[in-house]
Amino acid sequence: MMNTTHICRVGDAVAELSRLPENSVDLIVADPPYNLGKNYGNNIDLKDRQEYQEFSRNWLQQAHRALKPGGSLYCFMGVKFIARLYILLEEELAMTPQGWITWHYTQGMGRKRGFSPRHEDILWFSKGPDATFNLDDVRVPQKYFRKRNNMAGANPGDVWQFSHVHYCAAERQPHPTQKPEALIERIIAASSDPGDLVVDPFVGSGTTARVARILGRNSTSFDINPDYVAMTEQRLAAPFDGFDSIDPRKERAPKDLPASERVPDPAE
Repeated sequence: MMNTTHICRVGDAVAELSRLPENSVDLIVADPPYNLGKNYGNNIDLKDRQEYQEFSRNWLQQAHRALKPGGSLYCFMGVKFIARLYILLEEELAMTPQGWITWHYTQGMGRKRGFSPRHEDILWFSKGPDATFNLDDVRVPQKYFRKRNNMAGANPGDVWQFSHVHYCAAERQPHPTQKPEALIERIIAASSDPGDLVVDPFVGSGTTARVARILGRNSTSFDINPDYVAMTEQRLAAPFDGFDSIDPRKERAPKDLPASERVPDPAE
């Protein structure tokens, strides 16, 4: 694992982003509060609509300023604000839309009226049109063998299936919105290179900083809750023995693979 630097400090997202030099960041991975009233320990995520929109505009302006030309911003968001967020990024900040990703998970809250939610959305925008995209680093095995297919693997598409980090899992941290490591791995691997700087302005459980370290990127992270900063520092120091989640397609073998290219089964 290459030597990298990881800074994690207590601070407000707007103030801390404003401290970063202009055009200095390669990738920002942001999982801001969705304004749903969740308890984050030393604060409750509940603002009136106008206040929340202004908060979003302020931190995004500073994120845009800090990004390098061609740098990317991935932002998780819930359904109540994602349409406004898209307009804010494209029309007010003049960022380039690169993708609207759906994170599909198999378990979620149940409902008796209406459809139970089973996804969250991730907006991918860049500062200018020429964004880093390392397709070969995020390919998944092809479903079928076809000569026209790139058998090095398929583009994973914009619907991603990763399970939640369940509350009973050994990797689960005391944080209400912990994201799975393999999901963050795909973002960092696709949109940055080794040695790049990845910033997380809402560090939470520390997943982005941990994955950045594993992948040989530098990271700077902050959060207004000192407990989450301490949690992140502990995760940065923990040994790596595999990610806490996986895209189930990673384990598939292409159907109709010619006999000459199959791996022999020792049991046969």
